[in-house]
Amino acid sequence: MVSDPTQFVLTLACRDTLGIVHAVSGLLYQAGCNIVDSQQFGDLEGDAATGLFFMRVHFQAPRQLADVGTLVRLFEHTFDKFGMQARLHALARRQRVLLMASQHGHCLNDLLFRWKSGQLAIDIPAVVSNHRDFEGLAASYGVPFHHLPLAAGTSTEVKRAQEQRIEALIETERVDLVVLARYMQILSPELCARLAGRAINIHHSFLPSFKGARPYFQAHARGVKLIGATAHYVTADLDEGPIIEQDVGRVDHTHSAEDFAAVGRDIECMVLARAVRWHVEHRVLVDGHKCVVFR
Repeated sequence: MVSDPTQFVLTLACRDTLGIVHAVSGLLYQAGCNIVDSQQFGDLEGDAATGLFFMRVHFQAPRQLADVGTLVRLFEHTFDKFGMQARLHALARRQRVLLMASQHGHCLNDLLFRWKSGQLAIDIPAVVSNHRDFEGLAASYGVPFHHLPLAAGTSTEVKRAQEQRIEALIETERVDLVVLARYMQILSPELCARLAGRAINIHHSFLPSFKGARPYFQAHARGVKLIGATAHYVTADLDEGPIIEQDVGRVDHTHSAEDFAAVGRDIECMVLARAVRWHVEHRVLVDGHKCVVFR
């Protein structure tokens, strides 16, 4: 985690044209800023090309300019000139992340451990669950636990009321990112819209034929050789949001169904942790139905 208050990240997207890198780097040079790292990508190839240009610049600013508002004013003309969708982030500000889980705790425990051990530079103001299974786990890390139950067959009105309690918590705790760490409830279109670009989900991937309960056991019965996981942004289209990260592991006939599930749990933890870290480090930019990830 960068604690230096003079370090910032600029992320931007705009139509790809000549002079963007020169304009940004030249302005930073004129302002006395030092570029620590710069990455860019132009989406100009292929049938699904968007024609957009993406850029992430990590820089150190002089102390008299070391303020997001001041830097935004400095870049204002450049943003307007190129029609940029741009954001400036102070790296010293830790992202506040709300964790949500149901009755599978491996991803929740992994993120809590990474946070507590200093591997993941975030703040976790709360854990939300529709079950009480991991209340003790949250308490062991000193994180407030909010039990917001949902019974099977709950009406849309009752479910929406439960989500409004989640929304109130997000507002009260000034939450930047919501992570569905195996939270086994479908979010309403209203909540998805409110959390657009700041909610990440994890689910099994490379098992497209195995939906519903016990997917790893279904995969075992079909002799699958690859299992994996996908972390993506949450949208109203279930499990179809822009993909941030994926990974796979090999399995074979010698593995039991329980072995499949164990391999899957490990992959889910790693994939979700990477996605969260890249998001809070401002390395992920959404490109339509895809993500540009500057690692």
